[in-house]
Parts: sequence; C-alpha cells; structure tokens
Amino acid sequence: MYSIIKKEKLADKIYLMEVEAPRVASNCEPGQFVIVIDGEKGERIPLTICDYNREKGTVTIVFQSVGASTTKMTELNVGDGFTDFVGPLGQPSELVNEDIESLKKKKIVFIAGGVGTAPVYPQVKWLHEHGVDCDVIMGSKTKDLLILEDDMRKVATNLYVTTDDGSYGFHGMGTNQLQKLVDEGKTYDLCIAIGPMIMMKFVCKLTKELGIPTVVSMNPIMVDGTGMCGACRLMVGDEVKFACVDGPEFDGHLVDFDQAMKRQTIYKTEEGRAMLKLEEGDTHHGGCGNCGGN
Repeated sequence: MYSIIKKEKLADKIYLMEVEAPRVASNCEPGQFVIVIDGEKGERIPLTICDYNREKGTVTIVFQSVGASTTKMTELNVGDGFTDFVGPLGQPSELVNEDIESLKKKKIVFIAGGVGTAPVYPQVKWLHEHGVDCDVIMGSKTKDLLILEDDMRKVATNLYVTTDDGSYGFHGMGTNQLQKLVDEGKTYDLCIAIGPMIMMKFVCKLTKELGIPTVVSMNPIMVDGTGMCGACRLMVGDEVKFACVDGPEFDGHLVDFDQAMKRQTIYKTEEGRAMLKLEEGDTHHGGCGNCGGN
C-alpha cells in the first residue's frame, strides 16, 4: 500500500496528493510519470509527476476527475493508499541531461495550460534549483481553475498568468501572451508547452512562425502507460512513436496533432480500437522496455 500523506483540492475537480513511494521518489526526474492503481481490480491511471521529495520518499501527483476511476480517487483521503504506484516511467525532460552552463545561456519559456501546469512545475523548479532562469506563461479558462500559482511564482523568473475570460491576469490564451511578449521585444531559444492537445497544437503553430524550437508533452493520449495498448501511438515526422515509452516529450513541430487527436477519439470505442489495431498491424503496439516499479 502506498499511503497518501497529503490531499488538497486545488480547483473544481482538480486534486493534489502526496504519496509515499520511496523507490519512485529516489529515481524519478522532471518529465516522467507514474501509473497508479486504486483497488485490486482498479484501472491503470497514468499521471505525470508534479513534484518529488527524495528525503521524505514522496511523490506528488495532480489529477482531474473526468471519469469513474479518477472520480473514485477523489474519495481517498490522508491515511488511505494506492494498491500500486509504478514508476518512474517514460523519458525525463531533455533539460536534465543538458550542460548547466549551456542552459544558463538559453532563453526558455514554458506555456502551461490547465492541469498541464502540474508537469511544468517540476521542470521549472529543477531549473531554478540549478540557477537557470526561465519565463512561464500559465493559464486556464477562468481564475477559479488556475492551479499552483503561488508555487510557480517561487521558481519562475517571470510568471505571466492568463485566463480565457479575462477574470484574472492577461485576457487571452497562452499563445496571445507569447505573441505579446515577442512583440515587446522578448526573444526565446526554446519553448516547452504542456496542456490540452488543441492548446499544444496552436502553440506549435505560432512558435513555428516565430522560429522558436518547441517541445510538447503528449501525456494526454496515454492509457496503458507501457506501450502495449497502442493508445498513445503518434507520428513524429515520419516515425512512429509511443508517448509512454519514447516520450512523453517530443519535438512539437514534428508531431502530427491532427492524427493524434483523431486517434484519441477513435480509440474510445471498442470497434475503433479494433480498427486501429487492424490498420496499424505490427506498429500498433510499442512494447515495453522502460517499465520501472516500486
């Protein structure tokens, strides 16, 4: 049992939990994810790591209740626990493998949309701890749905908050804020965008026009988390990739977002899954090879 030692409701249907998982905490890096299972017959739920504390042996996750399994998770409280908590899975952010002095010379901007703020946070925190400056644009539909603002302010060099309805901060989307910053003379060497698929698609459309290399996290399309289900199959350039084992981060200018979003819709039905498996043959599954454990 992996005990929950902290639970907090961040916004409507969005929750934070700190979980005791020493082996995951001792090995994880920003950008990776875990799979949690609640109950002997519970669904495997992939969740990006929001934070970790190696000394305490804890991992922090943030999730939104959108279906039966995540809604059931909201009923868990401090003292309860998960039946399984597997990780770290996926590849760490490429930032953690770069030369720190080279990183310090780069002008980096993050664009976080909605719950995508959770996986952005550990990367920004890691940069801050290593003396690397970065700007963060974080937004949501309304002020009430913003999460982790105070935490992000502590680690971001400059934080720009946006809301679609203008109820707080800049009135507009992350792309509007980025364009405004560029128009004001800001320049960036790298953009990292994490959020809903449609948001990442339009960020990449803009950054391609602006000539800013962009990394995106394709965690929204993961289901199984080990490459076996085929849900997170996507095209990156002319290569077949799987978000859970090859990613979740990829060159956003090479990702075929239209195909990924179409597959996401098709995959929701049993007939759709069968058709995808038939059409894609041997490339439907990604295999394993990167599974961790606790």
